[in-house]
Amino acid sequence: MYTFTTLKQKSGKIIMEIPKSFLGYKRENGRAGTRNHVIILPVDDISNACAEAVANNIKGTIALPHSYGRLQFGADLELHFRTMIGTGKNPNVAAVIVIGIEPKWTKKIVDAIAETGKPVEGFHIERSGDIQTIMKASKKAQEFSMWASEKQREECPMSDLWISVKCGESDTTSGLAANPTVGNLMDKLEPLGVHLCFGETSELTGAETVCAKRGATPEAEKKFMKTWNSYNDFILKEATDDLSESQPTAGNIAGGLTTIEEKAFGNFQKIGTRKFIDVLEPAEEPTKGKGLYFMDTSSAAAECVTLQAAAGFNIHLFPTGQGNIIGNPIEPVIKLTANPLTVKTMKEHIDCDVSKLLSREMNMSQAGDELIKSMLRVANGRLTCAEALGHKEFVMTKLYRSA
Repeated sequence: MYTFTTLKQKSGKIIMEIPKSFLGYKRENGRAGTRNHVIILPVDDISNACAEAVANNIKGTIALPHSYGRLQFGADLELHFRTMIGTGKNPNVAAVIVIGIEPKWTKKIVDAIAETGKPVEGFHIERSGDIQTIMKASKKAQEFSMWASEKQREECPMSDLWISVKCGESDTTSGLAANPTVGNLMDKLEPLGVHLCFGETSELTGAETVCAKRGATPEAEKKFMKTWNSYNDFILKEATDDLSESQPTAGNIAGGLTTIEEKAFGNFQKIGTRKFIDVLEPAEEPTKGKGLYFMDTSSAAAECVTLQAAAGFNIHLFPTGQGNIIGNPIEPVIKLTANPLTVKTMKEHIDCDVSKLLSREMNMSQAGDELIKSMLRVANGRLTCAEALGHKEFVMTKLYRSA
């Protein structure tokens, strides 16, 4: 159990002393995980049944079924591989079984994951069939599961945390309190050397020029605007000016948000006063060192978190207003809300309650500290509400129709 201490400054102000470490799983490539999963990763949709059968046979493993992986090409295929490979490489994953219909794509994913040094083995179904493949893969999965079960948590520096963020089912309390709480955490933790990531390209519409100015360099600013303009051009190409109940959603509207601009400026509060150092493609691993990154992602919750996990992020913060219930199979998702009604009616989904911000029983710094406490408990092994409830939403992003 973590002990959080407070310090009294000369001014008399009481502040929380932020721990400098957490207990994580050290990986072969030097990264650290907050979880220790053994995953059964299907390359394609028609390998799902085989992967799920292996996970059913071998306890301590988890299958990640999805809907794609066939007849994809170009940038769409590249994103598929990047998501598959990145998911396997994530430090929350101890070992991987890869199952595909054909050998070539299966091997491509296995070889890339193997670069981390973690145990990984691939199996293809062609010329073997499900039953034979399930038997062989189950034997190896049992070996991996038992090996991973002996892994112990070790003290890891705070800089080993890679924190991704997204908001969902936002309402007026999101932009006023929950999202700024995440921003307060970012302001406190970025100086400790953590990696940070925000996304949701579509939900910055109306705040795009303000967000762009948060680029740490002219190159980052230009790259962000190019990314947002690409999204906006796509919307215009589809010849629609009606995103009703999509942006903002019906839940957003019910929660008092009337325009995408209101939603965007609330969304933007999640980065505090930080500047982003680079703009990432979907599921792209950051390579410019510690600091804040923007990722071009869908604003759909499960898609966004799946992409961020595939980029290597090992813990996720998710502020919600009306009450989103998203989880992820490998990256723990921590929910916070400032909406007292959501706390009352959906308590089983909320990891961190910051509703006292709105009643002025708590200030923003105190709210940020509470979120840091919740995050570190989860980093050390506490289950999130989503994990306890069995939420394992793994949703691939597809760019265009199949060949």
